[in-house]
This record gives sequence, structure tokens and C-alpha cells, in this order.
Amino acid sequence: MARILIDKLRHSYVQDPQKPEDYALREMSLEMADGGAYALLGPPGCGKTTLLNLISGLLHPTEGRILFDDTDVGRKTPEERNIAQVFQFPVVYDTMTVYDNLAFPLKNRGVAAGEIDKRVREIADMLDLGHMLGRRASGLTADGKQKISLGRGLVRSDVNVIMFDEPLTVIDPHLKWILRSKLKELHTRIRRTMIYVTHDQTEALTFADRVVVMNLGEVVQVGTPVELFERPAHTFVGHFIGSPGMNALPCAVENGMPSFLGNPVRLGSEIRVPNDGGKLEIGIRPEFIKFNEHEAGPAIPVEVTKVADAGRFRIVEARHKGQLLKVLVTEGDAIPTGTSHVRFDPTHTHLYSDGWLVK
Repeated sequence: MARILIDKLRHSYVQDPQKPEDYALREMSLEMADGGAYALLGPPGCGKTTLLNLISGLLHPTEGRILFDDTDVGRKTPEERNIAQVFQFPVVYDTMTVYDNLAFPLKNRGVAAGEIDKRVREIADMLDLGHMLGRRASGLTADGKQKISLGRGLVRSDVNVIMFDEPLTVIDPHLKWILRSKLKELHTRIRRTMIYVTHDQTEALTFADRVVVMNLGEVVQVGTPVELFERPAHTFVGHFIGSPGMNALPCAVENGMPSFLGNPVRLGSEIRVPNDGGKLEIGIRPEFIKFNEHEAGPAIPVEVTKVADAGRFRIVEARHKGQLLKVLVTEGDAIPTGTSHVRFDPTHTHLYSDGWLVK
């Protein structure tokens, strides 16, 4: 296992990069603790696979350092870094049995036969492959083949880091949930450093202890799932995580206090409202807006325009002076019709300047 340190890393696929737009990854520094479970989360093209391939050694960085513990591995091969990587699509040996596919990495490293058998059967049982160890891989479905790929990444006990590059793309939705749970269970048991690349927030938030949110080649925020949900460092994080995402509302300053279209807004903590000319927005998630006609205190008049049933809750669209607000209402709670009022939970109401959280 290894602690991974990314130090002032930049990477470009351009021969002679001159401007920021030439870099697929803009300058970043971050640390991944030994034995941690991390997810690289972001939309397609944000740079997460590039970062994964730089850590694994499939690419060498244009600038900056990558350290495993205290060793700079920026120019070392994947073999020298001692990593295991699982790719988006299955990589298996069709002519081999499931057992031999799983045993292959261990046999190559001269592991004793008894230990190989123990490890193969342990991983096979975890991935529900135990009943098909004698079958040839060529006869399996895409789901089965990808489980073999996952197993080959997990079977070794000597790796510094195990890396997953969108490994559940070809897996059906029900099996995705099962495999995510098994990967999380396995990490809890063996505590190896794991890095999981995905554009799916559910995969990232259910697998990782800490999530690295990326956009346009930059790291926007690193945090626990709770931190990303309750205190997004940028409006992009608020939009990208959550379904529906955070409301980002226009904000003005009146008497030194933030105001939403003439309505004073209380925040969860005392902050100095910036007056540097940046674009101000109020951020609040739909979960923390409530319809309430009876409580004392400031309320915002709204017109309910649409209700969508999402099973355990309903997504309500309401408008104030033409501005859309999305509100989540738990199944069974009343939803007003026509004109009503909403209140913001101040402990979960945040102020943003040019997209960034005002602290």
C-alpha cells in the first residue's frame, strides 16, 4: 500500500503547451492517504482518466511530481509502481478458465500454489464467481467477464494501489449496486489504497471515503460525501452532486446583508459579504427549502408550477418573480397549489462569489 502525493501536477497532450487551454490537467496538488478509498468524479472530458493514467504510469506528467510514499514515481513504469488497474471494458483471456484468469497475476509472480488457491477462491466467492471457476471465460456474458477483470485487480495482496476506470459501465444496474457494495466491503476488510474513476455520483458517493470532484481539468473540491452535499465549495459541485442539484439564486446586497430578489436571506454563519464586484449567488439545496405558511419570520412568496413524482419524494418547481426554485417534498407531506410561501434553512444556505463559496 502507498500514500500518494500529487505535487503541482500539470499535463498536456500538446507538443509545446503555451496557454492554460493547452493543458488537459491544470496545476493541482492533492494527497491520498495510505489505505484510503478515493473516487475521481466529474463529467466526461474533465481529466479524471488522464489523472488516473498519470498515477498508474500509463502516462508521464508534463510538469510536477507523483510520489508513492516518499518515492518520486513520475517516470517509472506501471510494473515498477506495483499497481493493479481495472479498465472500463473487460480484459480477459477467453481460452482460460475463470480460475486460471484469476490466478494468472499470482502465477506470474511466483506465488505458492496453496496461497494462489486460497486467494482465487476468496475473491471468486466475493464476486459470485465461485460456482463457475471451471468454465471458460469465452462463454460468459459481459457482466461475468468484467467480474473477472475486477477479480484480477483484487486478487493480489502486494499492490501499492488498485485503480478502477469506470469499471461498471457494462454491468446491468442491479448488479452495479451489488458490486459496489462488495468493493466497499472488500476495501473495509483489506484497507488497500483504491482509486475509482466515474462520472456517476451514486457510484462515487457510495464507494469512496473521500471524493475528488473535477471539472475542466481542475480539482474543484476534495471531501467526504457529506461535505460535498452539505457544503459545496463551488456552485459546480452543488449542481453536479444531488438530484436535483443545488439551487443557485441571484443575490444582491441590501444594508450589508444578502438578498434574493428583495427578500433578506439568513446564512448559517456570520460572513463578510464581499463587495469586489464578483457575481454573487445564494446556494441552497432543494432538500433545505420548506413550504410553510404558519411559522413566524421571513418567507418568500412563490407560485407552484410543476410537481414530479420521484417515488420516495416529489420534486416541486416553484417561481418567485420568474426565478425557478426546486423543492424536495417527502412522500406524504402536503404540497400547496397556486400561491404559497417557502422558507430557507439558514444552516444550509450558502453565499457564493464568482462560483466559489464565501467562507
